[in-house]
Amino acid sequence: MSETTTELWSDTTGGFHPASVPDYLPARQIRELQIRRLRAVVRRAYDHVKLFRQRLDERDLLPEHIERLDDITHLPFTVKADLRDTYPFGLFASPMSEVVRLHASSGTTGKPIVVAYTKEDLEVWTNVMVRSFAACGLHRGDVIQNAYGYGLFTGGLGAHYGAEALGATVIPISGGNTDRQMMVMKDFGVTAICCTPSYFVHLIERAQEMGMNFRRMPLRAGIFGAEPWTEAMRRHIEEASGIKAYDIYGLSEIIGPGVGIECQHQDGLHIFEDHFFPEIIDPETGEPLPDGEEGELVLTTLSKQAMPVIRYRTRDITAINPEPCSCGRSLRRIRRISRRSDDMFIIRGVNVFPSQIETALLAVEGTLPHYQILLTREKGLDQLEVQIEVTAEVFSDKVRALEDLRRQIGLSLEHTLGLRVGVRLVEPHTIQRSEGKARRVIDQRNI
Repeated sequence: MSETTTELWSDTTGGFHPASVPDYLPARQIRELQIRRLRAVVRRAYDHVKLFRQRLDERDLLPEHIERLDDITHLPFTVKADLRDTYPFGLFASPMSEVVRLHASSGTTGKPIVVAYTKEDLEVWTNVMVRSFAACGLHRGDVIQNAYGYGLFTGGLGAHYGAEALGATVIPISGGNTDRQMMVMKDFGVTAICCTPSYFVHLIERAQEMGMNFRRMPLRAGIFGAEPWTEAMRRHIEEASGIKAYDIYGLSEIIGPGVGIECQHQDGLHIFEDHFFPEIIDPETGEPLPDGEEGELVLTTLSKQAMPVIRYRTRDITAINPEPCSCGRSLRRIRRISRRSDDMFIIRGVNVFPSQIETALLAVEGTLPHYQILLTREKGLDQLEVQIEVTAEVFSDKVRALEDLRRQIGLSLEHTLGLRVGVRLVEPHTIQRSEGKARRVIDQRNI
């Protein structure tokens, strides 16, 4: 490490972190690194993963046929069903003697998804998490409250080891016990928090009830992920708490959190392309789309050993931004992900996404960022009702104010969605709070 770099890193006000060097590599060097790693990971998967080898053999395709980055489009997709169908260890490319950790999904929609890590995989994960925190301006000397869940969920441990490697002080508080979260945040001088955006909204609400003011605390940043959230939600969080709200992206199937992160300019998610290769495809045809065009994000792990994943269809809808970022990073960015293709539901022939509803609701003054979407079926037709909490002041007026607000919300929803939907206003604390991922949609159509 050079003397200049050492001086930068010794500055606890937030200098350049040495782990972030790959973020600034010239694009040509990144592409050269990507093709070398892509060829290696395809060879590893072909030699050690039966399902992948079968699919390549069906195409008369061999690893040595991958000569350029564009050749990735010849490779088969991987989908979530592949991980369930090969449960528990069918996609592993390393023997269990080399696997040092397993994580798994909750399995609420079927068999859980199991993912594996070698020692080298964990080092990569820690590295991209350090780079993630550094991109948000965090550094040694920060006190980071990690309210992501620990255990089989990847969020807690992924953020934990990255924050420790950064040199920060980590509080492994996990999720839940909101009053204790607030006490620790105040008493321990927390400067950054990691959790889902919906849980931080709950913390804001609880702080107001306890007479606590975020603006009087040293808290300055929130690293929010694990669920889609909108720009409207970001504005609410930042205006209500005075912090900067950063979006972090990841998924267990690829590595966990740390696939991408916003920098301090908050202008899209930088993908750590030296480890994860992004593509955008047409979700209907599977054909690749050019930069700037919206479609489904597909990711390939370039360095994963225990469980290499080739062309994984994330179902997340976004676009690659080809313009350089003001931060100087050469890493490509994707547009913030606020919706998934499998989140969509159709009401009277109109495609509706939960993120659209959230944007419409938060545009109306007097509402709170707590809502749920109820889907029912009457006489063979799907019906949608939005239930939303309103402020205590508005709810105290049982007639005019409520009706005026309901009408405003209805118009905002109709303008955003292109159809009329039911609106029900409920008093504060009516809708159940989430300590993890928020459950926005209540689907009763098959009940």
